[in-house]
Amino acid sequence: MDLDFTKLGGLLPAIIQDAQSGEVLMLGFMNEEAYAATKSSGEVTFFSRSRNKLWRKGEQSGHVLRVREMRVDCDVDALLIRVEALGPGVCHEGYRSCFFRRLSDGGAAEVVEERMFDPKAVYGANQNQKIKDAR
Repeated sequence: MDLDFTKLGGLLPAIIQDAQSGEVLMLGFMNEEAYAATKSSGEVTFFSRSRNKLWRKGEQSGHVLRVREMRVDCDVDALLIRVEALGPGVCHEGYRSCFFRRLSDGGAAEVVEERMFDPKAVYGANQNQKIKDAR
């Protein structure tokens, strides 16, 4: 099946879901090269929009996403990738999921998950810059 990489300037959104629990862990983007790298390696590779290059999840943190199943939506322009997440968390802020905040009706964000690891220990003292570089 040919995926439609034309709608978002060559990118597809890739929803990352824990294959065992069903929890949504993160959202990233893939270009054709990232998609091919993911298929060939069995580990999720994204395209960094800010750095304009590929990055494999876990290349710095060691928190790797092993592909268990890939699905495509009805318009063939978005992916759902069910993974085995190796490591304590996926989020660069130290949480298991990037979706660790709940929005109230008024728009305020409340942290509703427990931090799983210290991001400074993983990404170093200059965490904010390294996080931007890791995307």
